[in-house]
Amino acid sequence: MSSPAALHPVYDVPAPPLPATLEASGLPVDRVEQLIVKTLYTGELTGLALADRVRLPFTLLEPVVERVRAERLVEVRGASGSGSAAYRYALTELGRDRARQYLDGNRYIGAAPVPLASYVAYMQVLRSARGYIDRERLRQGFSHLVVGDALLEQLGPAVNANRAVFLYGPPGNGKTVIAQGMGGAIGGEMYIPYALDIDGGIVTMFDPASHESLEADDPDPLTLIAAGPRDRRWVRIRRPVIVVGGELTLEMLDLTFNRITGFYEAPIQLKANSGVFLVDDFGRQRMRPQDLLNRWIVPLESRVDYLTLHTGKKFEVPFDTLVVFATNLDPRDLADEAFLRRIPYKIRIGDPTVEEYSRIFELNCRRRRLPFHRVMVAYLQRRYYGVNRRPMRACHPRDLLDQVTALCRYRGSEPVMTRELLDKACEAYFLGEGTSHKSEVRSHKAQRERTV
Repeated sequence: MSSPAALHPVYDVPAPPLPATLEASGLPVDRVEQLIVKTLYTGELTGLALADRVRLPFTLLEPVVERVRAERLVEVRGASGSGSAAYRYALTELGRDRARQYLDGNRYIGAAPVPLASYVAYMQVLRSARGYIDRERLRQGFSHLVVGDALLEQLGPAVNANRAVFLYGPPGNGKTVIAQGMGGAIGGEMYIPYALDIDGGIVTMFDPASHESLEADDPDPLTLIAAGPRDRRWVRIRRPVIVVGGELTLEMLDLTFNRITGFYEAPIQLKANSGVFLVDDFGRQRMRPQDLLNRWIVPLESRVDYLTLHTGKKFEVPFDTLVVFATNLDPRDLADEAFLRRIPYKIRIGDPTVEEYSRIFELNCRRRRLPFHRVMVAYLQRRYYGVNRRPMRACHPRDLLDQVTALCRYRGSEPVMTRELLDKACEAYFLGEGTSHKSEVRSHKAQRERTV
């Protein structure tokens, strides 16, 4: 019997089809004309180079190019081959004046934008093609981490539901990497427009800082032709996993209008559509948690968001992202019951067991090519955890081994694992040696009182 992942492949994401006509691109002729004239303002281009900049076939652009030639905005400076696609086009003086007028409106030059309606339609197709994840696929997504089966049983349904998740618990146990692992488990590829056209307003979508482009992985042009053309106004990317932390502000959740360039940048949650949007260290942002929760209470319920242009026009966009709130605070102190109801999955990430801690220690030793001995974990447990009732954290093995490695390099020796080095690392890492920090404070306080 086939697994759900086999029945609904996660990878099978269709490419946006190439528009057969300029009308099918969804863009009015005058907007394409403006983009052509602004693009030529940067310098002389052949027809093919112009089409590559605008990301539309020259066969669709040719009637518009002939139109601006008839208006004496563009002239032919020569040819580098046969056919009008090989002509070298340049602006006339009249064309340069017109280009400056267009640039005063907005300075966007690049791939032709995709109409909002086309983006919404593609997101619906993407949602239906998303598929489901079974146990085996989820384990593969977390293969680089030590995650128990009990936790995977909670994470799997949350990923498949694609609803909001609260990851909470003590600090240092990997809430952030677990959220990123959820994105890795979803995996696959998708397409995102370079820019959107919303009633003539340009909203840039593709962000190299947030999206990993896979365009370099495309095969050669002959193979692409054999596979069938696609709309190159869309860029192929890895499914996004976008992380924001204490820097998050309410302004980042709305369109950012640049008054100098005259176009917008998409908000962070729109860039994360169909992927994972992690709000890390929730509750420690530069805004009140209630402000963020009030901003998203409708999108989390209805799966749509509302954005506003600087002209006052409001429009609707899909809110189809897996939102993960990660915090070491009590969720009940951050949100009221009405909001928590809209986050159906609340998963506690607790401290690792001794066995899990040992596996994490071994994994980090292997990454650093250090020999692993279980006796070292037993020594740490006896000397630094059990006596002090200090909780084991998933981040401790990595941090302690980093200190051991740094100390060995300082001494000019190859990194090795000894009790002496572990003691030095623990002395620098933990507050107080042999006793907890609070115990030391209490002891010093009692000593001062006896002295008085």
